[in-house]
Amino acid sequence: NTFHSVILLLDEKFLQTLIHLLKGNIGTGLLGLPLAVRNAGLVLGPLSLFAMGIIAVHCMNLLVICSHHLSVKLNKPFLDYGDAVQYGMENVSWLRRHSIWGRRIVNVFLIITQLGFCCVYFVFLSDNIKQVVEASNGTTMNCHNNQTAVTVPSFDSRLYMLCFLPAVIILVFTRNLKYLAPLSLVANLAMCTSLVLIYFFCFTNIPNRISLPKVGHAKDYPLFFGTAIFAFEGIGVVLPLENKMQKPQSFNMVLYLGMGIVTFLYISLGTIGYITFGEAIGGSITLNLPNCWMYQIVKLLYCFGIYITFALQFYVPAEILIPPVVSRVSERWTLPVDLLIRAVLVIFTCVLAILIPQLDLVISLVGSISSSFLALIFPPLLQILTYHNEGLSPWVIVKNTLISVIGFIGFITGTYISITEIIKRNGRHDNLDVTFFQVQ
Repeated sequence: NTFHSVILLLDEKFLQTLIHLLKGNIGTGLLGLPLAVRNAGLVLGPLSLFAMGIIAVHCMNLLVICSHHLSVKLNKPFLDYGDAVQYGMENVSWLRRHSIWGRRIVNVFLIITQLGFCCVYFVFLSDNIKQVVEASNGTTMNCHNNQTAVTVPSFDSRLYMLCFLPAVIILVFTRNLKYLAPLSLVANLAMCTSLVLIYFFCFTNIPNRISLPKVGHAKDYPLFFGTAIFAFEGIGVVLPLENKMQKPQSFNMVLYLGMGIVTFLYISLGTIGYITFGEAIGGSITLNLPNCWMYQIVKLLYCFGIYITFALQFYVPAEILIPPVVSRVSERWTLPVDLLIRAVLVIFTCVLAILIPQLDLVISLVGSISSSFLALIFPPLLQILTYHNEGLSPWVIVKNTLISVIGFIGFITGTYISITEIIKRNGRHDNLDVTFFQVQ
């Protein structure tokens, strides 16, 4: 009833879980959605985002249902994503011997996804800071009629990544995330403020005439798929959040409310951003904001938020990769080896970002390769494995198979088109163009 729903909404743990769910889904992917809508078209893009939102939420719900069923069956208090896939495979006699590979495969895709986010963060930080520096000579207070007469030539964006590298390594040396909690709160507030100002600019600068294609080119649609599925990045946090709720039975309300808000933000910003900037839209909408101080500060605030979030995204692969290694060394080498692995992983993500410095293509590639498996392919298959001898209806099997096939087609086409575009663009920029600051 209505009163019970209000009480749930006022529950502190409910609100905390809702905030964490929103935080787990709102990042750089949101800022890349206007370009994704351009690749799909002004009508097809929002409709596709709406359909993908429904499917993504459905798959999250399937993951929770299967985890509950298997945990009760095995008398375990909690199963994570890898556990659920492993025990789901044990349900099938001919897969039982290889069930450990279920956990390993999920962990591999979690590592690829999270380190992929870290690569995106390097590119995002370098592109936005480079733009702020280049426009600093002509940045004005007037955001309505703003023209930067002279830009300051600066370093190539890849050199900015190298400049950020030491600061990021120091950040991930913080092994306990509770020490980052105050900074994380500030980062969240900074990103929320930035989003409000981005919406404000878009709504106050809608052109009088809108003549944008309603349906994009078919060859660009896989790029839309990669970016969109990258944005729905929160399936990895669903089970941990559900487990920490005081009333897990109310998690469905958190999931539907939270993902409803997320889907609304995705569709609205993707659509209004594309309408505002048209064909000139960049890999991140922040790159299209005017060179006045207010919106330069918006870019800096969002960059600060992304910098702090790097440590949170890095936490998952660190927790998977580091413990097995440090357990094999003596106690006095535990800390040095731990820090060394962290530094190597950050350097690895930075090198990948330097090799592929195109923000839109990195987002699409990461989304196509890993997010498609975690968000669309594995959950429907897990339900079939979990309930295969418990009277699963043919309709459910067909539906789940269809979702997984759609995810696999998106994986193949999105990965192929992204890699093709990366090769094509890098072919135009073979030489690293280094231009030092000049005084105008």
